[in-house]
Amino acid sequence: MQRSLEHKRAAQAQVPWAALRAQAHALKKDAIEHLGSLLAEFERNFIARGGTVIWARTADEAAERFIRICRDAGAESVVKGKSMLSEELELNERLRVAGIAAVETDLGEFIVQLAGQKPTHVIAPAAHLSRQDVGRIFERELKMPYCDDPQKLSLAARTLLRERYLKAGVGMTGVNFAIAESGTLVVVENEGNGGLSASVPPVHIAIMGIEKVIRRVADLDVFLPLLARAGTGQKITTYTHHFLGPEPGKRQYCIIVDAGRTNLLADPVLRESLYCIRCGACMNVCPVYRRVGGGAYGWVYPGPIGAVVTGAMLGTQEASDLPYASTLCGACKEECPVAIDLPRQLLYLRASAVESGAKGGALERSAIRRFAAAMSDAKAYQRAVSLLRTALAIGAALPIRFGALGRWMRARAIPKPARQSFREWWARRS
Repeated sequence: MQRSLEHKRAAQAQVPWAALRAQAHALKKDAIEHLGSLLAEFERNFIARGGTVIWARTADEAAERFIRICRDAGAESVVKGKSMLSEELELNERLRVAGIAAVETDLGEFIVQLAGQKPTHVIAPAAHLSRQDVGRIFERELKMPYCDDPQKLSLAARTLLRERYLKAGVGMTGVNFAIAESGTLVVVENEGNGGLSASVPPVHIAIMGIEKVIRRVADLDVFLPLLARAGTGQKITTYTHHFLGPEPGKRQYCIIVDAGRTNLLADPVLRESLYCIRCGACMNVCPVYRRVGGGAYGWVYPGPIGAVVTGAMLGTQEASDLPYASTLCGACKEECPVAIDLPRQLLYLRASAVESGAKGGALERSAIRRFAAAMSDAKAYQRAVSLLRTALAIGAALPIRFGALGRWMRARAIPKPARQSFREWWARRS
């Protein structure tokens, strides 16, 4: 991870990074403040190019319309370019229920799909798996001899996926940027799978959140260098596709999805989170994410940005714990290529959770008082530590699976306590 960060710092030093960040922040602010008119302009221009625009207020509605298009096309399978929005829609499972095979074509997403897991990072979905893990997954799911050579594993995936492109009735991609002035869909990727998913099947469906629209093609001069350098440390990504309407004899759809984004838009503090360009940079520097991984956050978006947007996008208070999964060190704000003030938003959400009663109840206040009392008295502290070590030992030996504590433990592991505390060790040594 440290080497990756150093690589990105070197790439960022080659451009006026601070000035680009300020420009990007201003451009996204303008786009979000004029979101309604820009989306309408994009729709007009996209339709003028021969495409079809579909609006979806909810994830259910978006998935339903997607499946309807597949059925109208007689598609038995869909090849999918990388899209975090498709994870929001739970599109793979919905397609399976509808009798349509969904095939992830991004290598990381393909690995995670084979493993029956969820992505743990927005740009590196299989970052939690080692090459040995991948070798075992391919051995089990693809019936190939075990190997852990990344080149051979990539070749095996590529060979299988090439066949899927030719058989698919529908290809799906996400959208990195939607250009209002021209009706252009811009998709940024490194593997070529997005371009193949969009161009090989007879039908291309692009799915995008409402926040993806920007005003002008010229704005890409700011966003593309930022996205590449913040996400992977590249000067520019390998492929930047500009889709200018359907190819002759083919159909192209753009499903524009709200799915809770207007909840963020309506909040003057949280609105800034819609500036996010999904580079994953905040996750790479977050000490909490780097310690616990993406799976612990419980939904599609992990890390600081996930802690901010999850509750509002899902419309639930069940995510009220997420803003507390932060040290408030400010690294996410410093790293964000569009300068989103994530620490401010996390503090705002913590205050909102207390005001709504989701956090800070009588039990929590009592626990904090007891904690303060234990930490302020040496003997009380020693007794509390001894009790905690005993509880940890019991919890590790007898996993709790039921009730509220059981639900809390599903995404957590109890650390194995040391056989003796430092104080005990020091007393014996002395």
